[in-house]
Amino acid sequence: MPTIAPHGLHHVTAIASAPHRNVDFYTRVLGLRLIKQTVNFDAPDTWHLYYGDEQGNPSSILTFFPWPDVPPGRQGSGMTTSTAFSVPPESLGWWHRRLQALAVDVYAPHLRDAEEVVTLHDHDGMVIDLVASDGDTRSGWDGVGDIPAEHAIRGLHSVTLTERLLDPTAAMLTQLLGMNSSGESPSAARFAMADGAAGALVDVSTNARQRGLQAGGTVHHIAFRAPDLETMTGWQRELQGAGVAVTEIKDRRYFKSIYFREPGGVLFEIATDAPGFAVDEPLLELGRYLRLPPWLEPNRQQIAASLPSLGLPAD
Repeated sequence: MPTIAPHGLHHVTAIASAPHRNVDFYTRVLGLRLIKQTVNFDAPDTWHLYYGDEQGNPSSILTFFPWPDVPPGRQGSGMTTSTAFSVPPESLGWWHRRLQALAVDVYAPHLRDAEEVVTLHDHDGMVIDLVASDGDTRSGWDGVGDIPAEHAIRGLHSVTLTERLLDPTAAMLTQLLGMNSSGESPSAARFAMADGAAGALVDVSTNARQRGLQAGGTVHHIAFRAPDLETMTGWQRELQGAGVAVTEIKDRRYFKSIYFREPGGVLFEIATDAPGFAVDEPLLELGRYLRLPPWLEPNRQQIAASLPSLGLPAD
């Protein structure tokens, strides 16, 4: 039996276009906190922007690689086609009215598999679901003046993978990643980690007619939580022993990571909870300034000059 048992979603990383529009939408419209301004460590001329709750806790984090000239992507099989956030049940109508008033592309609240959901698209067409989640005690981030604390987004709820075939992906999630199937039909299934609460759910659908295209407005990868480096190292060995092509452990400064693909093609990451986002700046200053890992600091001036403006007061 596998010992791999992720604690939930760690983060979702997506591809955006104009970085200043990305910052505006996710901080001003959705009210998430910009918790880190850094760069793609593998391509330092590209921003890597992190959003989340007040402290950037795992299971609250959505990140973006914004490429100003990126073409639009296409939803389809082999993709993460929806990223869902948790909101209080009594807040769903408030969010629908707010998003309508801000001219966001949003649909009216509707029932989906017994959950009430508001679906919207960001400025790049990325699909975001707000799910009414009773009992989610996470506090989220209430630093945006016109979003009352009682309506604030609590954190990630779930992700939806769209696949051509259900069974190969389901086998990896259950047999290798220790998830439990909590509901299944011929064309869809839900898989739960830990206690199966908000932030620990993966939905798999087979309703795509064509292969997806990863570009602007699509998800790049999803990450699952490992409690510590020792545990993740053991999981890495276990995946390798099962014949999965897993990367070496990568230092992402705020967590350590490994990467691999599930059978349908979606890129998975396992990331450690520690050290977290306060490792290189105080909690009160999260996301205010460009932060670079030690190995990129010697090139700070060159890197900063190559990055487009975020449209923030400090720019």
